[in-house]
Amino acid sequence: MADTRAKQPIQHGRLWALLWKRTIWMDILQGVLIGFGVSILLIATLIVVRTSTLTTTVNGWQTTQACGVPSDLITEAACARTLPAINPPSEAMYWQATVDGNGARLDGSKSYVIRFPEGGLPPVKAFWSITIAGANRLMVANSAHRYSVSDRSGLVASADGSIDVYLQPTSPNGHEANWLPTPGGNFMLWLRAYEPAPSILDGTWQPPAVEVAR
Repeated sequence: MADTRAKQPIQHGRLWALLWKRTIWMDILQGVLIGFGVSILLIATLIVVRTSTLTTTVNGWQTTQACGVPSDLITEAACARTLPAINPPSEAMYWQATVDGNGARLDGSKSYVIRFPEGGLPPVKAFWSITIAGANRLMVANSAHRYSVSDRSGLVASADGSIDVYLQPTSPNGHEANWLPTPGGNFMLWLRAYEPAPSILDGTWQPPAVEVAR
């Protein structure tokens, strides 16, 4: 019994030595495996770096024109990671906001306003919309069943011709048509413009910042 137990470590040691015996083929195999692992890490790092440089920020809104068009594999992978199923910029432009105009995270307990000056709505040939979601990018149910406003939702202009979109937990008195209920905690916004005018594509038109209501 004792002899059997004594032989087991020796047998295991021989098996290990056999499996990891230094040969040219084992060296090649190890090199291939190490190279494959390093290449995966390098590609993942390049995708993360490209993702961070993919978007530009204007008034707290992030956007890009690098996605939805043929590009290099790293850029396409970064687009798939950030903005999957996106259209070419000539068909649609997208912005997303997670912060207000001062760079503070959007907080559902606060009240905000997005003010479009007269004649300053997104210039499009089709339509535009602003959609609200939780910080996890998923819709959050609200009792008013309001999740977006658009040029087709009946927005009401102020006396000076501007249009204010109200983001707050409770309905703003007299401005219900322009209201988006905010969920609890942090939230985010999407602004979509379909068949955008050249002024959007060349950056002449820019979305107004999300401002804390005063």
